[in-house]
Amino acid sequence: MKILLNGYKGRMGQAIVAAAENAGAEIAAKSDVGEPWTREQVAACDAAVDFSFHEATPALAEICAETGTPLVIGTTGHTPEERARIEAAAKKIPVVWAGNYSVGVNVLNWLVGKAAALLDSSFQVEVVEMHHRHKKDAPSGTAAKLISLVENARGLDASAERHGRVGLVGERSRDEIGVHSLRGGSVVGDHTVIFAGEGERVELTHKAESRAIFANGAVHAAGWVVGKAPGIYGMEAVLGLDA
Repeated sequence: MKILLNGYKGRMGQAIVAAAENAGAEIAAKSDVGEPWTREQVAACDAAVDFSFHEATPALAEICAETGTPLVIGTTGHTPEERARIEAAAKKIPVVWAGNYSVGVNVLNWLVGKAAALLDSSFQVEVVEMHHRHKKDAPSGTAAKLISLVENARGLDASAERHGRVGLVGERSRDEIGVHSLRGGSVVGDHTVIFAGEGERVELTHKAESRAIFANGAVHAAGWVVGKAPGIYGMEAVLGLDA
């Protein structure tokens, strides 16, 4: 399998190079931010994998749509306009788009969705994530997914989110979703969703110890997406968790 890798100079890009080699796949083309793709380069690959910067993803998605090349997106922090361009491209090609490609995190997503539906608003939700000091966006794509799962399960929207607290913020409402992004050191990625009730607390946590888990998942997704119908797929589909 020939993979085009966008963002090969980054930490995740280097991990994907190693994961592809271990999986017997070939990184047939690679580029980084500021290095434009040609239509021929994209067309020569079986799938494209993007772990670059949010500004670079839409242009790659549009070239993939022209060439019919499936796309795997691990980049986060896209603006609404960038998301719209990617979604338009996904009408022509299959796209796996996830904030996190580890098996464990996607099981965490499934568990959080179930817990949010089973535990009513007497269990208040707080989402805490921590990453290395170099991460540029907050909250993480994984945290954003966890938040959306809680909102969907409880019939809430983004207005329920409270990103950090400072000063006299008043008593916490039952439907508020607290979101806290911690940054420092070399932390690969920690995510915890807390359901705090009266006299008891449920905490669901995933801690990543190596970027290899994300890279392995992304390479697996690149193999899975080939031949799928146009549209946007999550890792739940890749792992069969949406069945």
